[in-house]
Amino acid sequence: MTPDDAGPRIRRIVHVDMDAFYASVEQRDNPELRGKPVAVGGGQRGVVAAASYEARPFGVRSAMPSMRARRLCPDLIFVKPRFEVYRAVSQQIRAIFADYTPLIEPLSLDEAYLDLTDHLGGRTATRIAQEIRLRIREATRLTASAGVSYNKFLAKLASDQRKPDGLFVIPPEAGPDFVQSLPIGRFHGIGPATAARMEAHGIRTGADLAQQSLEFLSARFGKSGIYYWNIARGIDNREVRPDRIRKSIGAENTFFEDLRDIAAARAELEPLADKVWRHALRNDTTGRTVTLKVKYGDFRQITRARSLSAPVESREQILTIACDLLGPVFADPHGVRLLGITLSALETAGAEPAPRQLGLFDQA
Repeated sequence: MTPDDAGPRIRRIVHVDMDAFYASVEQRDNPELRGKPVAVGGGQRGVVAAASYEARPFGVRSAMPSMRARRLCPDLIFVKPRFEVYRAVSQQIRAIFADYTPLIEPLSLDEAYLDLTDHLGGRTATRIAQEIRLRIREATRLTASAGVSYNKFLAKLASDQRKPDGLFVIPPEAGPDFVQSLPIGRFHGIGPATAARMEAHGIRTGADLAQQSLEFLSARFGKSGIYYWNIARGIDNREVRPDRIRKSIGAENTFFEDLRDIAAARAELEPLADKVWRHALRNDTTGRTVTLKVKYGDFRQITRARSLSAPVESREQILTIACDLLGPVFADPHGVRLLGITLSALETAGAEPAPRQLGLFDQA
């Protein structure tokens, strides 16, 4: 296995990310919310789907349990999500993108990659990104941040650099040094669990990651090892895929020590359910099938799934199903090394349910 090289062709990739999208739409449409800490989502046992910039200094973040958010910010105003409105605004924004390139890869309602390499029309990618941001503001009265670089990984990093309402460029000559200056927790594709595993090996920054051999990373992180080896050097050859269709939404975690207590295992399912439901909300999506993945200490792996007659409606429903599926398969002398939750059979939230003859069932 040989690492990818950057290749001779320099691409022009833009990542556009709306600023606190759901919350900003609510503040735009309701003047009484402007300048105040706002969270979209809530409910007694719900989670925050989006938080306004006024709420963030208090520590309020998306995917946070609403009860914790209220404790951190007693003046926090919760607003019920209006996905039909967010979807309509998203369509306005994507229509603007389409004026510049057909190569658009939406990641959710509020962010997308654009490949401008063959669609510059005599302009720079930076100038086009600025024009797109101005047009979004004029059309929607909302702000967007953009990152411009020569690959998707760096463009996404760049869009976070000057939020909100910012533009940042990482040119090819600066890419590797920029990556190596960052903590690994900032890397897209390295979540908290993987970051903790890396830190256990002394890998805390991009520079630390770049010092590791491909063999070392592959041995400890499997197929992801080559991806980590590449991004530490500013290399990412993934294409912008306009026809990307998400078939499932999932999250998993590998534990430092194998789990042998079912109460602890159920507790570990909670952040996984949070993450899956957060991604579902961001994509205005829900699903009918919840799948539990279990890997035991001896590396045997099983899945158990439950399909529903109607789409799941909450994070709590995902968690309840996952816990139910876990009970019969948890006991094993080798303990549990990994747990994962996946939501599939996806459909747009609020869509008319498709007819279904099967009711609730479990499958191996």
